[in-house]
Amino acid sequence: MEGSGPTVPAGSSSPPGAAGFSPAGAAAGSGSAEAVAGSGSAEAVAGSGSAGAVAGSGSAALAGVRVVELATLFAGPLATAFLGDFGADVVKVEHPAKPDPSRGHGPAKDGIGLWWKVLGRNKRTVTANLSDPAGAEVLRRLVADADVLVENFRPGTLERWGIGPAELHAVNPRLVIARISGFGQFGPYARRPGFGTLAEAMSGFAAATGEPDGPPTLPPFGLADSVTALATAYAVMLALRARDVTGAGQVVDLAIIEPIMAMLGPQITWYDQLGYIQPRLGNRSNNNAPRNTYRCADGRWVAVSTSAQSIAERVLRLVGRPELVDEPWFGSGSGRAAHADVLDDAVGSWVAARNRDEVVAAFEEAQAAVAPIYDVPDILADPQYTALGTAVSVPDPDLGPVRMQNVPFRMSATPGRIRHTGRAHGQDTDEVLTALGFSAEEVAELRAGGAI
Repeated sequence: MEGSGPTVPAGSSSPPGAAGFSPAGAAAGSGSAEAVAGSGSAEAVAGSGSAGAVAGSGSAALAGVRVVELATLFAGPLATAFLGDFGADVVKVEHPAKPDPSRGHGPAKDGIGLWWKVLGRNKRTVTANLSDPAGAEVLRRLVADADVLVENFRPGTLERWGIGPAELHAVNPRLVIARISGFGQFGPYARRPGFGTLAEAMSGFAAATGEPDGPPTLPPFGLADSVTALATAYAVMLALRARDVTGAGQVVDLAIIEPIMAMLGPQITWYDQLGYIQPRLGNRSNNNAPRNTYRCADGRWVAVSTSAQSIAERVLRLVGRPELVDEPWFGSGSGRAAHADVLDDAVGSWVAARNRDEVVAAFEEAQAAVAPIYDVPDILADPQYTALGTAVSVPDPDLGPVRMQNVPFRMSATPGRIRHTGRAHGQDTDEVLTALGFSAEEVAELRAGGAI
């Protein structure tokens, strides 16, 4: 974008109607549980007794926090979804002619993308062409009364359009700006296109994942993006807390190649101190054994973990090999890992002679650690997930009731909730712009000119 519209000087009042988030009172702008998340009662929340609302609870934790999302695909949109789950009023800005590609990702029903229904939950959707001066002015009006902006343009793009952090902080010095990119805002790779797959490759994840004699293995889902989304939500909360002390916003720089690396354990320290590079081990661990997946007599599978010495001893006694517990090498995780072939044979042969339910029941009775390997139908039928309310049914105007994952944790006093599924492209544009002070004539002119 060349040029910029009028801005609000630092410390001045917002432009007319800048409380453009106020119509979300029904979404997240009000302090009351009824306005923020429907009703405080479990019955009014999708999935009563679930990870979301608790009967008689108060406001959602982030009620009143206003978030502008300028992000596509997964890391940024998932980060704002996490914030929206707990009451933040998220306004997602998309290009008028080029919607977020996640709307078309993955399987669809009747031409309606299902992934978007999950990823776009709890957000209002508006359109603005940010490379157009008039569209950029819409953004300035949005951020004038916002708390957080999340963007994942390639570094330098917002600056080229005249809406980089310096310009946005001139409008609102309290704004927290989270910038997500493949490689960060500086360095030799900063301007390269970056995706989660590249982070999974460069972080060490792929090199350490897969069978010993097989190729490096990538996950079949957006692992690096998802980890970055959690890191972004965490970073935003830290920045908001710092703003409570300093009164000022700041820029948060997130490179997708970094958060996943933090999840991979002490691989850098191992190499630095020992020259050790973790090899591919399949489902085994170099820290303990038995640790693997085992096929049952009915063709189903279980996973066994023995990170604790006491658990390892119980497992071997359960499978009829107590003599192995007395071996000198059995007393440490690394010793057991060095004898994984022996231990896998002992456990695997025992498991293979029994069906899965019998295996799980025997492990539970012995207080040993086992889990059935589930697919989605198993998850939806599992009584523990049912008790937690892990999956909820959310009304959708296109599809009717839609089941999806609930909010990821429970808060006793300020619960989260999925208020609605992903909305249509630009569905809330007129409402949001009207609240920002644009007249009906101005909205029509912006739309005719392609700015929205």
